[in-house]
Amino acid sequence: MLFAAVSCFLYWVWHEYTSPKNYQNQIRFIIEPGATADQVASHLVTSGVLESSWIFRLGARFDDLTLKIQSGEFLLNSGLSTREILHHFAFGKTLQRSLTVPEGLNKWEVVDLVNSSLGLRGIIDARNLLEGSLFPDTYFYSWGDTREKLIERMKTKMDRSIKKSWALRNKASVLQSPKELVTLASIIEKEASLTSERSRISAVFNNRLKLGMRLQADPTVIYALTGGTRKLGRGLSRSDLRLRSPYNTYLIAGLPPGPITNPGEVSLRAAAQPSNSTDLYFVSDGKGGHLFARTLYQHNINVARWRKLKRRKYR
Repeated sequence: MLFAAVSCFLYWVWHEYTSPKNYQNQIRFIIEPGATADQVASHLVTSGVLESSWIFRLGARFDDLTLKIQSGEFLLNSGLSTREILHHFAFGKTLQRSLTVPEGLNKWEVVDLVNSSLGLRGIIDARNLLEGSLFPDTYFYSWGDTREKLIERMKTKMDRSIKKSWALRNKASVLQSPKELVTLASIIEKEASLTSERSRISAVFNNRLKLGMRLQADPTVIYALTGGTRKLGRGLSRSDLRLRSPYNTYLIAGLPPGPITNPGEVSLRAAAQPSNSTDLYFVSDGKGGHLFARTLYQHNINVARWRKLKRRKYR
């Protein structure tokens, strides 16, 4: 009778361990780094996946999986047995989350995105990062990864892109170092809306640098005013253009001391490969692009056109 009772009990345990569970929907389940099998079992009960935790704990010991449970975020399909859940935690793939960093964000904005992303550990201080060192892209990560690791991936990708673009610079480029490349690319990133115009805008700035003309780029003045830590929230005034700052390219000759944002690959390439153009000026055409000019006379005509369009827009 004792043997029969033990056999029935073991059969019942095996049945409970291998039978599908009755939860109806897919469940996202998170295992934090360092969580033990007992903690995971308790979490499964409180999440409504399992009615009892002890069969999960016993099964983990039986299948020798106690120390093989991964941390991360898992998707549990309906109808899985306790054993299938356990094996999924030990051998299955964790869900991948993604974070997209658009081109043209400064380091403060990128860090805000990273610090606010769910599932990552640690906090990043933007003051410890160099402007222009974080490559804009879509990054995939798993729950429990560190924010520091993600930032390092951005820096590594930016370094590679800079080296690649620097090696491909053409004869029209007057840049003297990779740092100057990133700095000019960051200005192009803020000035250009159309990809097709970036190399031509680069040509304007390279031509100006060659002739010793000031770049007179509005985004550098905005960076001088805000330090990149906030939005300006208004247009530039004449007094802004007189601000004493090494980033104010209306006052200083040459490039500012460093980047003003994190440029993407297209802007880095444009900085290294300006088009074959003698343009020295450009102004908005009011349609998302720019009007280019070789002479100040033609530029003034273009500016007048832009102001006329602007007045019509706000009537």
